[in-house]
Amino acid sequence: MKFSVSELQKLFITQAKKTEDREWLSEVSNIPLQQSLNDLNQAYQNFFTSTKGKRKGRVVKPPRFKTRKSRQTARFRKGGFKVGQHKVYLAKIGKLKIVCPRELPPAPSSVTVIKDCRGDSRIAPTRYFLSFVVEIRPETLPKTDNSVGIDLGIKTFATLSDGTKVDAPKPLKKRIKKYRKLSKSLSKKTFGSKRYEKARLRVAKFHAKLKDTRDDFLHKLSTEIIRENQTIV
Repeated sequence: MKFSVSELQKLFITQAKKTEDREWLSEVSNIPLQQSLNDLNQAYQNFFTSTKGKRKGRVVKPPRFKTRKSRQTARFRKGGFKVGQHKVYLAKIGKLKIVCPRELPPAPSSVTVIKDCRGDSRIAPTRYFLSFVVEIRPETLPKTDNSVGIDLGIKTFATLSDGTKVDAPKPLKKRIKKYRKLSKSLSKKTFGSKRYEKARLRVAKFHAKLKDTRDDFLHKLSTEIIRENQTIV
């Protein structure tokens, strides 16, 4: 049996709000709830078209249920948010102060609130990010005659055709003693206890720092290579 998106919204939003176990859905905006069902519908469409061989690329797996410990997202479309100079208004949430590294886009079509899975305590405070969808004109970089070939390695992250070797940052190697200490502390705690949760959050915070270091390195390196070369092999 196949349900339409409108039928799913009626079943899992409208009717669910009237039940005792799901009445808390009335406390949040309908927009992210509807968007989550739209995403679910699109995920199943991609899965079925992939299994029938009608979708190019790798085989798409069926959607999986997200746990509460995984990264959580909520998308607001037009009418559910408003962008100010240093604030963003979200429906049924209110005004939020934001720290933006660049000037906010003039008219985004949607905004996605992303909750980091690092934790929610003084040990590892939760981080929230806002991702805007905007329509912009592609930026044409100045033409150059430079070209570069890149060989990815194990010991050396990348070797360029001009002989330049790029070493990847090894944040884990520098902090291996701390990681061992945190892992040992976690293994000694009783699963499900408050002390176990505190130790788990410390490990999550540690891994978040490692990820931030790696992402920063990759973004800066890729941007530098793209801007300095016309052709990349």
